[in-house]
This record gives sequence, C-alpha cells and structure tokens, in this order.
Amino acid sequence: MPRAHSQFVFALGLSALIAGLIAPRLSAAQEDLGAEEVTRLVQAFYDQTRVFEAEFEQTQYTRIYDRTEQARGKVVFKKPGKMRFDYAGKNSQVFVSDGKELKIYQPPEEGEDRGQLIIRRLEEEQLPEVFAFLTGTGDLLEDFTVRLLDPDRRDFPAGYMLELLPKRPTPHFERLVFYVTIAEVGGKRAGIIRRVLILDAAGNRNRFDFKRPRFDRDVPDRTFRYTPPRKTDVVRP
Repeated sequence: MPRAHSQFVFALGLSALIAGLIAPRLSAAQEDLGAEEVTRLVQAFYDQTRVFEAEFEQTQYTRIYDRTEQARGKVVFKKPGKMRFDYAGKNSQVFVSDGKELKIYQPPEEGEDRGQLIIRRLEEEQLPEVFAFLTGTGDLLEDFTVRLLDPDRRDFPAGYMLELLPKRPTPHFERLVFYVTIAEVGGKRAGIIRRVLILDAAGNRNRFDFKRPRFDRDVPDRTFRYTPPRKTDVVRP
C-alpha cells in the first residue's frame, strides 16, 4: 500500500503555483482587467511555451490534523503531457509523467531498506489535472469558470487573484486560485502565474510557489522516463 506521506506531495494529491517565475518587465500601468482577459493572457503565454523549468516551494495544510508541511525541489513541464517533480532533502520523492502514466517514487522510510514506486493512471491524480494547461492538454476557459478575487488588489497588489472553478466535477479539488501578474514579454502582454493555490472540499490547501524559471531549454524526453533505485517495490494500486 502507498505510504501516507505520499499524500503530502500529491495531495492537492500538488501544486498545481508560481512565485518568481520570470523577470520580464512589468507593465507600467497595472490596468484593471476582467477575469476572462487575465485568463486569456495566461493561456496565450503558456500556449507558446514548450518547456517550463523552475524551483518550487510547496506548502500544504491538512485540516483533519491541523498540520502544515513544507517541501521544495525542482520541476519541469514539457509538451505534450510530460512533467517531473524532484523533491529535495529528506522527502526526495520523484513524480514523473511521460504523458501516459504517472510514476511516484518514495524512498525508504527510517529503519527500512526498500523504497516504493507507485504507478497510477493520470486521471487518478490531481497534479496532472491542475497543471494540464502547462503540459498542453488543457484550456482554462473551456475547463473552468473564472472570476477575480480581491478586485481592489489589497492582498496581492502586484497583480490579480484569479479563482478557477471546474466546469466538470472532479474529486481532486474544489477550486484553484492563480496569482497572476501582467508583464511585457517580447513587446506583448503576458499573464505570468506566480503561485497556484489548490483547495478541496475538506478544507485542505496546497500551495506552489515557483522560482528561478527557465523557458524552452532543450530537455530530452528521457528526462520523463524513470528507473527507480535497486531495492524498490513496484506498486500498482
């Protein structure tokens, strides 16, 4: 059986986003835009991005235990459908999707000498659904109803808090909040996501902040093919 601590990383099952994505020149005037216009600027920017890499910080609150946990690592998304999260430190888990299935590696727990590799279908997990627009498999306005929170921008003066409600019910989350700034990239306006907050019906929260981003570097497809270390049990729930 998968260990309970795996729910930390994927409990969105993720993150689902992004703080410090890039350092483009911010628009001189943060004009008032509507929710759909902000969404279109986000979609257009990431539609033209083939590869996205960044460092991430994840903060997850689990309501039933009234517990907050934090993790960090590196992430890469590549179209179509590929992504990989490498967690740092004691967590050191790995989440890899080649666009067909998801592999979750969990290192041995204290006192154990065998790790686990859990293999799941993509639709069974939250992360692929939350970040579908980054892997080229989703469309924000087709998949979500959007509205702006904090229209006076008191809580996020740098930009917009965009709430996304799924048009089709999903067991993975109740709503998302994107923290978006409007920047000029190549002479055009772009919606840059600084953070993603995932909220579910049970009151759990999962937040991803992304830093030191890089775009459209050459990332080989073998990055998304994962072979676990020796002494690893393979689990297919």
